[in-house]
Parts: sequence; structure tokens; C-alpha cells
Amino acid sequence: MNLVLYIHGKGGSASESSHYEKLFPDCKVIGLDYKTFTPWETGKEIHEAVASLKSEYENIILIANSIGAFFSMNANLEGLIQKACFISPVVNMEKLICDMMGWAKVTEAELEEKKIIPTDFGEDLSWDYLCYVRNHPVSWKVPTEILYGAKDNITSLETMTDFARKTGAKLTVMEEGEHWFHTPEQMKFLDEWIKSVF
Repeated sequence: MNLVLYIHGKGGSASESSHYEKLFPDCKVIGLDYKTFTPWETGKEIHEAVASLKSEYENIILIANSIGAFFSMNANLEGLIQKACFISPVVNMEKLICDMMGWAKVTEAELEEKKIIPTDFGEDLSWDYLCYVRNHPVSWKVPTEILYGAKDNITSLETMTDFARKTGAKLTVMEEGEHWFHTPEQMKFLDEWIKSVF
């Protein structure tokens, strides 16, 4: 039997995987409830989970959402998964952190000095996190399909297109899509996209 492994985004949960069961009736579908929230820890957690599942399932398909996709790209999954489907993936974390520093009016010197700075929009800025993503650029060679909403407020179309070109991923854009796919129209589009790529 084949496995579909779902990795949620920020504020999500493994239970969201149940949405995909009807789309993959011939596969086992499970969600990973990771317990850490940095690329170095969560990447290791995802790698260990996938390596363990690989002994049970011949083929593993990854569906990852937002920062879940970023964590997955830090998990060294080449050779362990057959294909990946990314929904609104965070593909350039350094740019996102620098954008957030701009929104919060925080300079690099301030962040280096204070190490962690909370923001009004609920994200803690971390010097260690920024240094890690700068020192560990993403290298992703798994065959990948990307679903992107043109109204995504986290990642620009230019950044997403650049990532798709560099990695050979196939990019699908929903004009009325947002970073969080949640409306009935967006979910219908997402479901039809999943069906079209398998």
C-alpha cells in the first residue's frame, strides 16, 4: 500500500489530513503532528518519521502546507518520498524573515544583540533562525507540484516562480487563492488540482 503523509502549517494540525482521504481512496493517509518549530529540529523530526514509515510503505507522497513545506525541505527526504505537493509553501524563509523585520522596524544589529524580539503580529523574530536559514540554503530535488494563491500575503508570485524554476517544480496559480486555502471555492480548486496531478 502507498502512503500519503500530510504536514500542516502554522496553527494547523495533523487531523487536517482527513480532508485528503477521499482524494486518495487507495492509499493510507496520515498527518504528522510535529512537536518542534525550527527547521533544524522539525526537519530532523520529519526525516525520522518518514524514514520509519518507508519501511512499511513502498511509496510515500508528501502533501505539505505553508511552513510545513519549508520544514519538509529541511528534512533531507530525497530518496524517501516519491512526490511532493506543496500548498502555499514558504520557499524563501530568509526573505520572509527580512520582510517581517521590516514590518516590525527591527534592524539586523538589534536582532543580533537581543537574539529574540517579539512582534505585534504574533511572530517572534530570532537571530539564530535567521542565521540558520542563511547558512543552510534549501536544496530540493524531489518531483514537486505547487499550488499558489495569487493573493498570498506571505510569498510573492515572483519568489514562488523563481523557486519553481530552480527546482523544476510545476506551479499552479489560483487567481482568487490566498495563503490559507479555506473558502469553498478555494478548497474545490485545491481538490481538483490534487486530482489533476495524480
